[in-house]
Amino acid sequence: MATLLHRLGTTAYRRWPVFIVGWIVAMLAVGFVAATMSKPMTDSFSIPGIPSEKAADMQEELFPQSVDAFDQATVDVVVAAPEGHTLEDASYAAAVDALVADLRELPQVAADAPIANPVRAADSQRQQMLESARQSGTPPSAARADAQALSPLSADARVGTITFDFDVETPQDVEPATQDRLAEVMDTARADGLTVEANGSGMSAMSEPGGSSELIGIAVALVVLVLTFWSMVAAGLPILTAVFGVALGMTGITAMTAFMDIGSSTPMLATMIGLAVGIDYTLFILARYRTELHHTEDREQAVGIAVGTAGSAVVFAGLTVLIALSALAVVGIPFLTAMGLAAAATVLIAVLVALTLLPAILGMLKSKAFAGRVRRYAPHREPDGHVLNNGVRWARLVGRRPVAFALVTILGLGALALPLKDLHLAFPTDSTAASDTTQRKASDLIAEAFGPGREGPLMVVVDATDVAEADRGAAIGKVAAWAADQRDVENAQVVGMNEAGTGAQIMITPSSGPDDTATEQLLQDLRDGQAGIEAETGTDTGVTGLTAITTDVSERLSDALPIYLAVVIGLAFLLLMVVFRSILVPLTATLGFLLSVLATLGATVAVFQDGAFGLMEGQPIVSFMPIFLIGVVFGLAMDYQVFLVTRIREAHVHGYSMREAIVDGFRNSARVVTAAATIMTAVFAAFMLQDEPIVKSMGFALAAAVVFDAFIVRMVLIPATLYLLGDRAWWLPRWLDRLLPDVDVEGEKLERPYLRDTSYDEELDALARDESRA
Repeated sequence: MATLLHRLGTTAYRRWPVFIVGWIVAMLAVGFVAATMSKPMTDSFSIPGIPSEKAADMQEELFPQSVDAFDQATVDVVVAAPEGHTLEDASYAAAVDALVADLRELPQVAADAPIANPVRAADSQRQQMLESARQSGTPPSAARADAQALSPLSADARVGTITFDFDVETPQDVEPATQDRLAEVMDTARADGLTVEANGSGMSAMSEPGGSSELIGIAVALVVLVLTFWSMVAAGLPILTAVFGVALGMTGITAMTAFMDIGSSTPMLATMIGLAVGIDYTLFILARYRTELHHTEDREQAVGIAVGTAGSAVVFAGLTVLIALSALAVVGIPFLTAMGLAAAATVLIAVLVALTLLPAILGMLKSKAFAGRVRRYAPHREPDGHVLNNGVRWARLVGRRPVAFALVTILGLGALALPLKDLHLAFPTDSTAASDTTQRKASDLIAEAFGPGREGPLMVVVDATDVAEADRGAAIGKVAAWAADQRDVENAQVVGMNEAGTGAQIMITPSSGPDDTATEQLLQDLRDGQAGIEAETGTDTGVTGLTAITTDVSERLSDALPIYLAVVIGLAFLLLMVVFRSILVPLTATLGFLLSVLATLGATVAVFQDGAFGLMEGQPIVSFMPIFLIGVVFGLAMDYQVFLVTRIREAHVHGYSMREAIVDGFRNSARVVTAAATIMTAVFAAFMLQDEPIVKSMGFALAAAVVFDAFIVRMVLIPATLYLLGDRAWWLPRWLDRLLPDVDVEGEKLERPYLRDTSYDEELDALARDESRA
């Protein structure tokens, strides 16, 4: 591996114009596909085979005109009169009429859209239902209750809803200008004394990559890089290559929409990961290149050694991330598969950029790679000439009390994991949006006026094809009565029949909200009772609707977690065993990862779900966050494991004792690993500034994961464990040693005569040499 990458690095350095032009051509080619063939992204979280999807298929068969809930760009405009007044008052009725007229003129609204004053719409609906009840013999009181359950006007006539759909194929097709115009219309109505808010899928908007979050992360990264290299040019190289890699990755994701469905949150998550690993991978190779300049005047050879050694670590670190993200396909969840593959592609680009584009740029810059020196650095040295830095001091401190450090780490991370026992997974809804958004305000108005279940209805689809025609009405009525008798049901009624009279839609309005555990229990109770009511009536039934679908998706994600963990940990363990030629080192790396990810999930539950410290409003954790977090964190954790422990193993391979090797590994790697982890933490944490709950929670979780894993597990637990294991850390059965391929991550096969006679620290001596050349 090292020899192959050495040749790649020297070739890229020598033939830099070819490699730079090649990357530019790749960007143009992918950009052409993205510009000419891309399709809108989607917010669909459905999974083929889940019960709610099967019910949706039944609904589509019985009611061909029905539309997928994820494709509807619905808007609920909620209007409220001041306290003590109603929407029936003359002045407010006129203001609502004016609002309705303005809504009809909105862009992307069909001319025949059923937009009506909620007072008149409620009265018309009530009259129709009373007439229908009179013809069928239903008691008027029951008809009035059913009418109120679906009414767009609250019982006290103070709050009303105006519901319509934008005339688009998916919510992603709603243009920002349309939403801005809607906001202006709402402001006009507010000036007339009304309270007006809006929510629904037509009001959703995902922040686009390229905003303030990325800029903040990049700014922090630049500061850290300047402090690492004390060179403005060198500090800019990792950022330049990372931004190029992310831009190519984002363009590629856009291009891939022509061939597969991509979730609208995918670009943000891929940006988050791609930017972080892109800077880190380039940083490690650039730092090693600076080190090698101490030993040779031949810059081409220095690049080759850097790519052969640090590049090998980058390859295997990248492979662990790719395994973790690509393995999301194993769980069989389409939107998660697309998300994982998109992020994995961005990471792959980051690896290739670090291995080829960086050496090519170094070939172009030659001696200017470390120009723009900010300050000169004179390292402190020990009597034997080795550099004495904070990495050495820390490694020796841990070595004095390895048992104590290991126990404190395990107990501390275990304590942080405790809130995980209360984990509640759900998908974000308008009721969990930030309290200052119009979506949340609209949701609160609806919950107060109509009950929280209005926004989380369940739909029971009834197929009575096999029931005798004369008995179908009674059978469907029994199903409706059965649904109404369930706990937590506010109302259940038939809201639709197909033309053939063989199918019915029964809408259930729960007493609880869409993200409430009581609603989830209601769905489970309905599923548990389906077999009984089907046997009694001879019908086939299914429960669907947006709430049912998202609940089923959450359950499937939870069930897939153990399988995913087994696949990721198993494959990564084998990969690390090849890298380190050890069983115990990969084992400690994996156990350390489990500690850090459990602590991360616990901290995320405490902050986001329980609202600890008042930093966030309490809300459920987005359902796919834990499984995606595990994939990403495992990959990133193995990054630091590979970068740090390969330097320890490299020193041990070249004759150092285990204790000396640990100290030497920290001497040469701790500073760079700390810089890389700080950069990654800053990049992830900056995304907490986004309004999107998914991105905000992922940014926090990933930043916390890097802190826990890089600074606590890799910098404390792993060295403490290696001290305790000693030479036993590298134990490998002979038969297994013969089976494993020799990948030479440490670059033993590369010709480096200085390793036999130098007694000086590599990294910080390189600083002095570079300064003399600058």
